[in-house]
Amino acid sequence: MLACYTDRLSVRPGERFTLHASASAGPCDLEIARVGAGRDVVMRRNGLAIDEHEAPANADRDGCGWPAALEIEAGDWPSGYYDILLTDQAGDEAHHFVVVKPPLGGVRARSAFVLATNTYHAYNWWGGANAYCDVTALMSRRADLPTAMEGAIGVLSTLRPFPPMLIAPPPDVPRLVNLRRRAFGERPWAGDRAWPRRRELSPYDSSAGFMNKWEQAFAAWAEGEGLALDYFTDRDLETEADLLDDYAAVILVGHSEYWSAGERDAIEAFVDRGGRLAIFSGNTAFWKVRFEDGGARFICHKWRGFTADPEAARAPLAATHLWSHRAFARPEAAITGLTFLFGGYHRLGLCAARGAGAYTVYDETHWALEGTDLFWGDEIGADLPLIGYENDGCRLQFRDDGRLAPVAALGVPENLEIVAVAPCAFGEAPGGGYAPVIPPENLAMIAKEVFGEEGEAAEARILRGHAVMASFRRGKGEVFNGGTTEWAHALAAGDPFIARITRNVLTRFGAYGEPPGQPSMEA
Repeated sequence: MLACYTDRLSVRPGERFTLHASASAGPCDLEIARVGAGRDVVMRRNGLAIDEHEAPANADRDGCGWPAALEIEAGDWPSGYYDILLTDQAGDEAHHFVVVKPPLGGVRARSAFVLATNTYHAYNWWGGANAYCDVTALMSRRADLPTAMEGAIGVLSTLRPFPPMLIAPPPDVPRLVNLRRRAFGERPWAGDRAWPRRRELSPYDSSAGFMNKWEQAFAAWAEGEGLALDYFTDRDLETEADLLDDYAAVILVGHSEYWSAGERDAIEAFVDRGGRLAIFSGNTAFWKVRFEDGGARFICHKWRGFTADPEAARAPLAATHLWSHRAFARPEAAITGLTFLFGGYHRLGLCAARGAGAYTVYDETHWALEGTDLFWGDEIGADLPLIGYENDGCRLQFRDDGRLAPVAALGVPENLEIVAVAPCAFGEAPGGGYAPVIPPENLAMIAKEVFGEEGEAAEARILRGHAVMASFRRGKGEVFNGGTTEWAHALAAGDPFIARITRNVLTRFGAYGEPPGQPSMEA
């Protein structure tokens, strides 16, 4: 076995972190490289002596406890995502990562790029299970999916490796979307069906991680744009007071699904005092989570947040569940403008299986579309497709001029400006004549605990929604929400419409230019 992990996921230049590893074919070669548009190596060390250590029982919950293999000091490394690569004598590889933050008091970018590392933790099944499923039992065929899902765990260790296909899949890893529409009479499917079998890709590996996924695609585009970014993890926002104070914009990309209360507090305070939040993500802030033991344990009980968590009985507001749960009185749409509960899936299974994979423009006058040559009724991204996997939305109503207005419900603000929409489904409706591929998840609990309703009619109302591109003002700040996980893939594909919209958003939000407090190069 070759595997590794670090004692922390983020450092500043000059700070040290510890690499823990196990190797059955050592010694190993170590390479650390910043990953974005390219791969810039900052450190190499050959012949690193690493012993083999067992994977403890319950490593998924309790961590590995392996001894330190090496203590590493982050040098004068630019802020970014750094891949940690170990290669053993057999040529096998193991990956982990560390995020390098900007130096304290040093030159900063104008934008804070917050990586969705909480989502990485929730999907991490190394050692057995994750927050969704006993994935090891599923992949070894010891359990079918419903049985394996009963083995999901709500306490996950952050001191263990990540599965290889989550943390470092090859460049050709398929997207989470059907690239073509379902043909007449064709059985529904979800994503590339052959690739996962060839590479032992679990159903949970593609939903999180940086390399060759959404966040790296955005980072590469930003570097090509000359857009400077300072990188942070989700947890940094709750552990470092005033971290966002000097930034013009916060950027979220891909699948920023899991937010702690501390992270949400920081983002809301940032926007309310005049900051700008650019969301190029889907399923954003859906689940409430927390950390314990100094960050060593990630608490994410999901649907069992009020029954399986001892802390919830003592302090209900500390529970982990849907942010839209009525007990919290704090639905995520209050800060994001949209929610996955009013959105859903597109081009997966029978969820909009023959959908265009595109947004349809309903407000061509919105500032985000300036210079895009887009008009009312135009589609954006059908040839990519742009709309896929998970998407956020709101309930809609038509205005007299044919444009759309939001229904202010579940935190969706009345002043939300809707730019474009696409149909989605929260799950596949029963009775379709096909075996479900994307079964709806816990509709009864959502109907009761979010909407205060019960019965089949209440559950059916959740199934149909829309992806929505929108913006709104909050406090002294502003939020733009692209409404889909797949936004960065459109940038990677060179789509001119999405590229121009992204530039419009980031220009308006002050992301380009000199870092705050720095003199102009022309001065």
